[in-house]
Amino acid sequence: MSAILRRSILNIRLFFEGAYLSYIALFHWLRPMTYLASKVIAPLTQMLFFVFIGAYASGSQNPAFFVIGNALIFTASSGIFGVTMSIGSERWSGTLPYLFGTPANRMALFFGRSLMHIFDGMLGVFIGLGWGILLFKLDLSQADPASLLLTIFITTFSTAGLGLLMGCLSLITRNVMFVNNTVYFLLLIFSGANLDLATLPPWMQTVSTFLPLTRGVSATRQIIAGEKFSGIVHMLYEEIIIGVIFILIGYFMFRIFEQKAKVHGTLEVF
Repeated sequence: MSAILRRSILNIRLFFEGAYLSYIALFHWLRPMTYLASKVIAPLTQMLFFVFIGAYASGSQNPAFFVIGNALIFTASSGIFGVTMSIGSERWSGTLPYLFGTPANRMALFFGRSLMHIFDGMLGVFIGLGWGILLFKLDLSQADPASLLLTIFITTFSTAGLGLLMGCLSLITRNVMFVNNTVYFLLLIFSGANLDLATLPPWMQTVSTFLPLTRGVSATRQIIAGEKFSGIVHMLYEEIIIGVIFILIGYFMFRIFEQKAKVHGTLEVF
């Protein structure tokens, strides 16, 4: 077996094992009921709040707009908070110096932190849509299941890219959760999850085009309304590009922060 092939196999193993173990380490201390509450009850309370407020404020008798938007916003919960904590917990638990001291492939380490949270975010969307069907009679009869599944996956991928970027901040600051909460609540507005983008000022519409989730929310609404895949595929391409850009920026910052932390001896400083 050549050295390149052996190294590739090791990197693939590192990617998947790191993804699994970092996810387990993040939630293993939770009781099962606490974990289920965070995945089932918390999405329900958020959806009830924004659906009723949005429907009342807009005078709409059809809550589907807000149900779909808030179901998709659950990708940000896993993509931003989950991924950030997977990276930041290495520092908080004191294992970051050991991680940076290994000769392991940094790209596999970095990207692997987001894998499980992509699937976790998709699960959150399914739960949100399930609540929408159960409580608000959301109609999915016109939606193409394959197109809907692919759209949810791509949307979760792009928000995980933003989460990787936010995770890098946890290597240099103690207040990353404040930043995460700010970004999360800005997404509630700028992504179109709870507001029609056409009603926003031009500068806010411009900002929304550079954010993940915006196209995913719009594409999901169109698919559920009966739009064919060919009608939304361009939005999915753009969503992938935005996710990749955030991932690359995050990885670049990850390497910079690693070097600076080693030089200044701040790997364990809080």
